Amino acid sequence: MPKLADEQHYGVQGALTAGCLLLLVLVADVAAGLLVVIVLTVRGLGRMDAGSGRTVTTPPPDWTPVLGFGALALAVGVTAVVLLRIGHRVIGALQLTLCVLLAAHALRLWP
Repeated sequence: MPKLADEQHYGVQGALTAGCLLLLVLVADVAAGLLVVIVLTVRGLGRMDAGSGRTVTTPPPDWTPVLGFGALALAVGVTAVVLLRIGHRVIGALQLTLCVLLAAHALRLWP
């Protein structure tokens, strides 16, 4: 009987650890995503102000959104691989799904 109690204790502790890890990864992903959005917004506002006194020309392609979302997808993908390697399969699979979505968004923004 003591063996069963030990297994239940580790099961609850593992679930608690996985929940805390999921929350930590989620907060980190949201913070990184907000950073990318803030940088792109500030950059967009700067381009609107600078364009008011210029003549109409074809602007060069803007690689900032592609690089921003690509770097975010890379960070999320590396986190997913690390999570999968240490045994958190559900959280790793969610991270991989988010990585694929971010990579698809970055490819959609390709100039």
